[in-house]
Amino acid sequence: MKKKILVTGSNGLLGQKLIHALISHPQFELVATSRGENRCGLLTGYTYYSLDITNEGEVKEVFEQVQPNIVIHTAAMTNVDACELDHAACTKMNVDAVKYLVTAAEKCMAHFIHLSTDFIFDGTHGPVDENEKPAPLSFYGESKLKGEQIVQLANCPWAIARTVLVYGVVDDMSRSNIVLWAKGALEQGKTIPVVDDQFRTPTLAEDLAQGCIKIAEKGATGIYNISGPDFMNILELVNRVADFWHLDKTLIVPSKSEGIKQPAKRPPVTGFILTKAINELGYTPHKFEAGLAIVDQQLHAREKHNS
Repeated sequence: MKKKILVTGSNGLLGQKLIHALISHPQFELVATSRGENRCGLLTGYTYYSLDITNEGEVKEVFEQVQPNIVIHTAAMTNVDACELDHAACTKMNVDAVKYLVTAAEKCMAHFIHLSTDFIFDGTHGPVDENEKPAPLSFYGESKLKGEQIVQLANCPWAIARTVLVYGVVDDMSRSNIVLWAKGALEQGKTIPVVDDQFRTPTLAEDLAQGCIKIAEKGATGIYNISGPDFMNILELVNRVADFWHLDKTLIVPSKSEGIKQPAKRPPVTGFILTKAINELGYTPHKFEAGLAIVDQQLHAREKHNS
């Protein structure tokens, strides 16, 4: 018997990568859910439900119909500055919706896999492991920590997959990410200010999907760091993007965080130690340049498809 796996936020970057990875998975029957129409280029091999996770009735109804064995909850309000400016919308999406989903998952005793973030930390040092004490600096970070706390009290098996600065390409991009933004701006000859005092372990979206699926396959519970293996500051990241695509690095202007006016505070140093995920899950993330090569292939394939 195949296990039913329900994914929330299937229109997002991670959501679409999960669809691509799970449709041919021998162990799972996939149910994808997102708000509005299905935006994934792949339309067969799974069932799609339009689901607004902030609507408790809708969540209940879909879960009663589907009866999932596993839930991978990727949907969230992730625009850090938008969260800072609209606390109510952020709370609705990142806290209240988690309550509704966990309650629904408990009724069918589904394994609940919840996506979280390095922004739950204050960033005084890094990379950090799974035992690091959270201390968020932004409202977004606070909301994600509250979501984690709800999951940790769930009366069903649960796991939390924390990640960092996800990049990649999907069929219908509603939002850009650091790699595509840097590549696009430099190709257009734009001068870009880039901070050199924020350190991360950037994550290829395929790797994050792989980590979530490994948690599902193994029925693993607890907290796992799922990110890329390379620790670097944002300036180095953008320079490496420029090197990879042979773009003009003189357009990159080193800046400090204080110089870039943003509503929400960012943790200066995060990044993850991946020992637990590698040892317990068999997680194998790509090095940064190998991740860029995958992005490059997908961009070429998309160009071909569109021409």
